[in-house]
Amino acid sequence: MTAFDVPTALVTLLVVAVVWAAIRLASKVRGRSRGFLSDANRATYETLHTAALAARHLGSGLTPHGSGKAARHVRALLDAPAIAIVGPGGSVTWDGPSSHHAEATARLAAPALRDGETIVLDADEVGCDQADCPIRVAVIAPIASEGRVVGALAAYAPYVGAGLARATSEVAGWLSAQVELAELGKERARASEAELAALRAQISPHFIYNSLGAIASFVRTDPDLARDLLLEFADFTRYALRHSGTFTTLAEELRNVERYLMLEQARFGDRLQLSLLITPEVLPVTVPYLVIQPLVENAVQHGMSNLEGTHTISITAGDLGSEAEIVVEDDGAGADPERIRGILDGTLETSSHGLGNVDARLRTIYGDERGLVVETAPGAGMRISFRVPKFLPAAHATADHRLAAS
Repeated sequence: MTAFDVPTALVTLLVVAVVWAAIRLASKVRGRSRGFLSDANRATYETLHTAALAARHLGSGLTPHGSGKAARHVRALLDAPAIAIVGPGGSVTWDGPSSHHAEATARLAAPALRDGETIVLDADEVGCDQADCPIRVAVIAPIASEGRVVGALAAYAPYVGAGLARATSEVAGWLSAQVELAELGKERARASEAELAALRAQISPHFIYNSLGAIASFVRTDPDLARDLLLEFADFTRYALRHSGTFTTLAEELRNVERYLMLEQARFGDRLQLSLLITPEVLPVTVPYLVIQPLVENAVQHGMSNLEGTHTISITAGDLGSEAEIVVEDDGAGADPERIRGILDGTLETSSHGLGNVDARLRTIYGDERGLVVETAPGAGMRISFRVPKFLPAAHATADHRLAAS
């Protein structure tokens, strides 16, 4: 797949802005200014703003709902009396007067959909017997994704000038970029869901066996403790293996980490110590589900390997204004930084670390700058931290919507 990244989409958007700004300004006096903005600056700003409004509704591609919301902004970009967006399956979204032409749009767009080329239709081809109808001709340009035509943009007008024909092709190219971005988003969402499913499947069998063994050891000596541990084990597995939702609150995630550590302490006793420093203000913050427990499990399993005496794990959640920072630190065996780097970038295959999985999901959801930061060295313990935005109400809705749409 040839995936459009965000810079590519911005370049495409700028091309559309420059071309259409030039068309709109052709009849104006160059250099004339209004306040501190020239006509050219103002037209470019208006075009970029209108394109941004349309892009908001195309996150799932050319769906009938998204196309319907975006259509009026696309029509404003083209300054055409009416436009139609033909989506996959032949669905048609119309915006503007003379909607009686909508029914014929899919048929008229067939050559553009088949050949992948822009076509211009004259009055005889469009056909209209209403004398007062402003629709006489049309320009239809293909919308492509991954090298195949998935839809078309049709601009209807009383006549076709060179400006409208070129602008329709350019805006259709911009719509193609938005569809590519939507497909990329769906792929990343599917990858994130697959990684989460893999993480559920990798809940350590040794942890399950050891937990049940520890619980069994208390059945006779301390039946009340055994019962409490069994309930914690049930709650932990119920949370860890659930299949609903991609996000949770930091409070719920930390509660599950507490269950995990209670079960591990039943096994290791006083050798495993825990330190928690949680700022109450960050407890309601939305975080990806199962994002902290794998880091704590890594600290227990690998931090305690070949380690004598006590092992302390510290979990900190702090308020950094617009962000919350979560830190998992241990004083255990540490690791070779190159090995950790290989795990995070995927060049080192390992089934024993959840670090790569968590790092990949954070980057998928929040962007590459939001991955794990790991500080470690052999014999020096390990510090793992990451940050999430505190106020991003659309984050979980967007990701879950992408998963549902895929």
